[in-house]
Amino acid sequence: MAVELEGGVGSKTAARNRLDRYAELAVRVGANVEEGQNVFINTQLEHAPLGRALTRAAYAAGARYVDVSYRDQHVRKAMIEFGPDEALTHTPDWLQERAEASAGAASIWTTGDPEPQLLSDLDGQRVGKAQMKELSEIGRRHMVERVTNWTGVAYPNEGWASEVFGEPDVERLWEAVAFCTRLDEPDPVAAWREHMSRLESRAAKLNELAFDAIRYRGPGTDFTIGLLPNARWMSALFRTAAGREYVPNMPTEEIFTTPDHRRAEGTISSSLPLALLGELVKGLKLTVKDGQIVEVDAEQGADVVRSQLASDATAARFGEIALVDGTSRVGQTGITFYDTLYDENATCHIAYGFGIPEVFDGEPGEGMNVSTVHTDFMIGRPELEVDGLTKDGSAVPILRNETWQLPE
Repeated sequence: MAVELEGGVGSKTAARNRLDRYAELAVRVGANVEEGQNVFINTQLEHAPLGRALTRAAYAAGARYVDVSYRDQHVRKAMIEFGPDEALTHTPDWLQERAEASAGAASIWTTGDPEPQLLSDLDGQRVGKAQMKELSEIGRRHMVERVTNWTGVAYPNEGWASEVFGEPDVERLWEAVAFCTRLDEPDPVAAWREHMSRLESRAAKLNELAFDAIRYRGPGTDFTIGLLPNARWMSALFRTAAGREYVPNMPTEEIFTTPDHRRAEGTISSSLPLALLGELVKGLKLTVKDGQIVEVDAEQGADVVRSQLASDATAARFGEIALVDGTSRVGQTGITFYDTLYDENATCHIAYGFGIPEVFDGEPGEGMNVSTVHTDFMIGRPELEVDGLTKDGSAVPILRNETWQLPE
């Protein structure tokens, strides 16, 4: 959505109106805040304008109370660089109490790293280890219990724009974000409903076919992963245990499921850089045996991946596979965003670590991976062939040249 920002009162008003519309979309479609509900907003210092807009939108939607927490990556860098080993995984009691309080509330977090390579000069092993495990476990439990309606949205800023375009062209980045989130539509809410309906139909078709496994073949990739009979394919239209719908990722272009973490074999090559814990991982290559990642190579950032995979006993197993085709608005921009929220919705991706409990109608069982880690990395490209494998070994094409092959 192009907006003139040449200076003056009119341009400031236009920018404020766009920000407010964006925040309203995140609150009413993404988190779908309920009247009388508490709202937790987790944002970065550089994202303060969006944090304020989200607060206004949440109260306008009837929020009971909005609690805003600001992150400072420089504080985290100091902890990793100079703190004792125990500081890397420590979760203070008061942060655990705050996390527990989010049960029954709405939650919104923001992304769009203002300094994407801030931690690149640090020890990758320490960067990968730096994770509040108790906080991750609380969040994991809340996901299993489905007690929070949450969403994530990005905030364009100079640092992020410089990483993406080589110059701090924030307006160009805003236009891309508006296109990807359908904010450029006359009625963004209606556009989102139509979009989610289409993704839901694709998921239903895959559920109808009941594949036993998915096979990926392409440059540097020859990988097969088993599926679970009690795990369905779905879009990112989630529902809380109380039945409230929300969209956890804005944008979203994927359909996904939780695979059987015990059945995976082969090699996988990433197709886009991965922004991970303040570092950029490039040229990631994984070797998988008996469901587990046994070898990690990368042109850059391998240590942070290895450290993350070693952070718990099951981090090196898989928790999600997701399919994205060439109709993706994110993919259509041709932009590498260096932000997983966006890049994972540009193309097919896989996640190692924690599975997605929402895909199960009942108890997940032993086939779902349980971990304190969940990291998505991108593997899609025009040359990637994706097939569904039936129980008798027959192959059914799903994606060719980033084009959906199944009836819609």
